[in-house]
Amino acid sequence: MQVAAEVEPAKFEIDAFMAQEREKDLLRFSTAGSVDDGKSTLIGRLLYDTQSVYDDQVRAIEGKGTTMPGQLDFALLTDGLRAEREQGITIDVAYRYFSTAKRKFIIADTPGHEQYTRNMATGASTANAAVVLIDARKGVLVQSRRHAFIASLLGVHHVLVAVNKMDLVAYSADTFRGIESEFRKVLDQIAAETGNSVEASFVPLSALVGDNVVHRSPAMPWYDGPSLLELLESLPAARDSAAAAFRFPVQRVVRPDHNFRGFAGQIASGAIRCGETVTALPSGSQAQVKRIVTWGEDLNEAHAPLSVTLELDREIDISRGDLIVSASAPAAVATRVKAWMVWMDERPLDVSRRYLVKHASRTIPAHVTSVDSRTNVATLEQEQAASLDMNSIGKVTLSFLHPIAFDPYSVNRSTGAFVLIDPVTNSTAAAGMISTQLSEERGAQHAEEDAWGPVTLGERQARWGHRGGALDLTGPATMIDAVERSLFSVGAATSRIDVESEEFLLHPQLVELIVGQQTGSGLLTLLVREREGGPLIARAGDLEVTVDSSEAASAANAVHQLLASAGILIPAEGANL
Repeated sequence: MQVAAEVEPAKFEIDAFMAQEREKDLLRFSTAGSVDDGKSTLIGRLLYDTQSVYDDQVRAIEGKGTTMPGQLDFALLTDGLRAEREQGITIDVAYRYFSTAKRKFIIADTPGHEQYTRNMATGASTANAAVVLIDARKGVLVQSRRHAFIASLLGVHHVLVAVNKMDLVAYSADTFRGIESEFRKVLDQIAAETGNSVEASFVPLSALVGDNVVHRSPAMPWYDGPSLLELLESLPAARDSAAAAFRFPVQRVVRPDHNFRGFAGQIASGAIRCGETVTALPSGSQAQVKRIVTWGEDLNEAHAPLSVTLELDREIDISRGDLIVSASAPAAVATRVKAWMVWMDERPLDVSRRYLVKHASRTIPAHVTSVDSRTNVATLEQEQAASLDMNSIGKVTLSFLHPIAFDPYSVNRSTGAFVLIDPVTNSTAAAGMISTQLSEERGAQHAEEDAWGPVTLGERQARWGHRGGALDLTGPATMIDAVERSLFSVGAATSRIDVESEEFLLHPQLVELIVGQQTGSGLLTLLVREREGGPLIARAGDLEVTVDSSEAASAANAVHQLLASAGILIPAEGANL
């Protein structure tokens, strides 16, 4: 009699499993598209069909949502906010992780409503690919164009266009082909405008039913291409930041004792080795790397995205916000650049105001010199504009108070991106991508030559925070002094003229000549008439304000608001008036 040999089950080795997981590459992708195109449902279906959700999560959404009885509302797996579930929409960016046998993924599920465009831009800013959903019933909408345009601006080269809800159009091949033809033209236009090539793949699917999401569907025999997951698994790996030029934004100067001075930060791109020559920008000083210090031990070589501390072989002036780069591949240095901006603030862009720019580890005052054009998302044409409204996209010229070291965004995301901040509210006003420096800025090797060029009116405005103008002040001397002191405290360049002095009373035309000369040079001229015992009357152009209060702070506040309304004063960051 033969006895069947017992087969011993394979033992699960956690070390082998972890090693296998580490060998997989990671792909970050975001969803994009108009509202109700099914982005959250698609992500939920991906997670469900790849067995990336727990049983209790599935049980928690059973019988809930907006689907038919007996169907799961997969959108609830990603829409976790109470407002999202109540309204059936996505508001905030939801990040989800899952993996297959071939690759690991991080998904950014972004909202489709126009008012949440800034959240979509946030999710796409770190993505290597974008899945743009289009409702087969509605076709290509304006929001679909907007999201595809933003994804291209943010350097997303791989776009997977998922034509969703094919079950609601009877799996029509003609409907799919028509949308594919139209959107290919849109992507070609976008690539021409942004200068970033787009590689597009189209797949018809039904996220709710599961057709062509993870597994190929027999419901569309006319489509012989891969499923969405198969496309995601076949995309090339993300660009290796370690192979790019070395960029190291300094976050902190470390000096625990008099024997050590190091510069701490995270390597944004590239690799660095002991003994290599580096350049500190914007100063242009050079030194060699003496040590690469980490928590556990010194390294001979470090690459992105490691956080390290660099010790150099000699003392050079480096502080937080400087950029340490490879001496053989330096970054550009400029005070004026051309950039794309996605406006995110409810308050429109005001070219007369001063903003703050957060670039890498540095925050500096900046001024939008001009709006060069605004993108009409419906036609993808560039239009003339004086400002940018919320969710609009445009090209601008930006001037910085101090030089910055950068790379074009198309070359390096980390050193080409910036955030524009409103210094009054401290809110994010815009996300920006540097496209190029202006022709007169020629890079780090010419920074010293540029520093000795003529001072422009725009540079004066950026430094002083105001345009040239005249402010008439009539009232008590103490109140006038308080107003002048408040302007001085925020960096304004003022000149004070007592228009009732003897020389000006004898020669009144001198006042007009002096005021014209000073305002033309960007100065803020105060025309003073002292009157004791009365209110303070301030006038700028056609605007006037009367302050009856004897409090200096109230008078200063009122005058600052008057100058801002007249387009003269740009509110300075940190002013506490």
